Amino acid sequence: MITREHAYELLTKYNKTKSLITHGLAVEAVMRYFARKNNEDEDYWGAVGLLHDIDYELYPDEHCHKSKEILEKEGVDDDIIHAVISHGWNICIDVEPTRKMEKVLYAIDELTGLITAAVLMRPDKSILELEVKSVKKKFKSKSFAAGVDREVILAGCEMIDMDLDTVILWTIEGMKEAATELELAGI
Repeated sequence: MITREHAYELLTKYNKTKSLITHGLAVEAVMRYFARKNNEDEDYWGAVGLLHDIDYELYPDEHCHKSKEILEKEGVDDDIIHAVISHGWNICIDVEPTRKMEKVLYAIDELTGLITAAVLMRPDKSILELEVKSVKKKFKSKSFAAGVDREVILAGCEMIDMDLDTVILWTIEGMKEAATELELAGI
């Protein structure tokens, strides 16, 4: 089992860009929230959230492929490695998410980016009052945060058998818990 401190240390060892570190923290917060809602281990789910893009800054063209190599070298357990690389299923790797935690990661990874972009467009720059309907409106606008793959989010919702509104709500709620750290608590 990896500690939160060790996972964060690895994240910041391989990623120096503030936006990538902040994204890892956002995914961690949401994974912890989903773990709590599912009576699962928050620390374990959170560590996977922190580590999910460990290779992205150094190897963007080999994303998820290099994660395995990095995490093995760092002595990380195989189950965490599988979880980390499976979030790229049908995007950049053919490793399918099989466990609930992996499917949640698949569903919320892109969504955290969409929500962050939506918050940064708000005059108050705060997630604290963000509503699902506002995110849904941005979700439907293909030109908004165009790099966010809506089909991946929808496929993830289907995998975890949850409707989009609830996944958006839980993602917002998870991110709210880390709003200050994510710099989304307002100006």
